[in-house]
Amino acid sequence: MSSPEHSVGVMLPRDLPSRDFLPFARRAEELGFHDLWVVEDLGFRGGIAQATAVLAGTNRIRVGIGLLPVGSRNPAFAAMEIATLAQLFPGRLDVGVGHGMPHWMRSVGAWPASPLTLLTEYVTAVRELLRGGQVRSEGRYVRLDDVRLEPSALPSVVPDVLAGVRGPKSLAVSGKVADGTILAEPAAPAYVRESLGHISPHRPHRVVAYNVASVDDDPQAAIAAARSALEWIGEPDWRAHIAALPFGDELTELRSRCSSRAEFTRRMPDAWVAELTVAGTPEQARARLTALREAGVTNSVLTPVGEDPLAALSSLAAAL
Repeated sequence: MSSPEHSVGVMLPRDLPSRDFLPFARRAEELGFHDLWVVEDLGFRGGIAQATAVLAGTNRIRVGIGLLPVGSRNPAFAAMEIATLAQLFPGRLDVGVGHGMPHWMRSVGAWPASPLTLLTEYVTAVRELLRGGQVRSEGRYVRLDDVRLEPSALPSVVPDVLAGVRGPKSLAVSGKVADGTILAEPAAPAYVRESLGHISPHRPHRVVAYNVASVDDDPQAAIAAARSALEWIGEPDWRAHIAALPFGDELTELRSRCSSRAEFTRRMPDAWVAELTVAGTPEQARARLTALREAGVTNSVLTPVGEDPLAALSSLAAAL
């Protein structure tokens, strides 16, 4: 099982059929995963609603929301929702916030002129509200006039507020104002170490790392399954994830020479796939999780691949 300083969780697929939603969460709990994370991607399901359903439908598993775009909710009302969940399910909630994907946020008219300023003001206000503070803010984006949560609404266990970010400047903001940082997949050890250099936390700081995962007694089958989930790695938005890798330039060059994402993933060497995922036999997957822990990850979150996410859960649990 994972050590106290490094937990292993699982991601709930954003497009999982509704009939499988709670069975997936309950199975993850039965198999011994420490936490389950839900995503809020534009056009899919809302993060707070998903977290509520999972918390109410399970008994032990910790639930993370990764992530709520700061441009989509007033921080006072977001703090109310978070506090309610944390009060009803004490000690079982983590909340990730972030810029959101620029093209999504622009499409709904919510991309700010200064994303870093908004993130700083937002995380600062939400954390203070959750701790019972009376917040007066006259910032560029967050303007609160002596707002506070009523004592009866405050949670007994204040949830961590983590920032889901990737650029150097955003990572530095996370280190200053958040309780932790969420690193989207692929989060190879080299990327984790580079990110921590930008975060430079001044207090205890969690690092949650998402990674595509596939575990199989046949290592080639595991690599093949994981490969199919890497078609977007060569896109510009993910360049920061591969820059620190020894083959980063080669990967970018390969993507530029391929006419399609399918061709790109087909031509990607197995060694690259292994470095960009948690894939292989149970022993190989455990070794990869150990490498992530040694790089500074406190929470590894595995994203299952394949047509049957429920079945994939059992395979991933072999790495615990």
